[in-house]
Amino acid sequence: MAGDARSAGPVRPPVALAFSLLGFVALLIFGLGMTSLATNTDVISTPGFGQYPGIFGPVFAAAAFAITLWAFVRVPHPSFWGALIVALVTFLAYLVGVGLVAMIVGADPAAAIGTVGHLATTWYGAVVFGAALIAGWAGIALVRTHAGRPRWPWEKRPQ
Repeated sequence: MAGDARSAGPVRPPVALAFSLLGFVALLIFGLGMTSLATNTDVISTPGFGQYPGIFGPVFAAAAFAITLWAFVRVPHPSFWGALIVALVTFLAYLVGVGLVAMIVGADPAAAIGTVGHLATTWYGAVVFGAALIAGWAGIALVRTHAGRPRWPWEKRPQ
């Protein structure tokens, strides 16, 4: 339906949220993996933590990303400054998720706090913040712009 009114205009907020969330998770996994490879360190290297803090940290981050971005993309003409808030909330949720789950699985609170501090002050924290900033900005851009789909020169523009 090339001439349909629904095909013109900005991307709908639920679609923008879905694309941005998938992009955030992909950037986060790739970024943490490449940072681990480049620095020859584990993301969470504290002995005795198990895998759960490393699993639920990104889950907390993704949930915070989705909730925070939804607050921005559902309003008309959202501000790009919202991407900074999305990134900050996502970063903090990642740290809280890792620390909280580490304590739930029985880690020493001092070790959990030390690990959270390490994540917050190394490239791993920068990756989480950067992935959320990029994906949040993209989500806001999707609902702000009125760009249509790409077209070949011979395709007729809808009226």
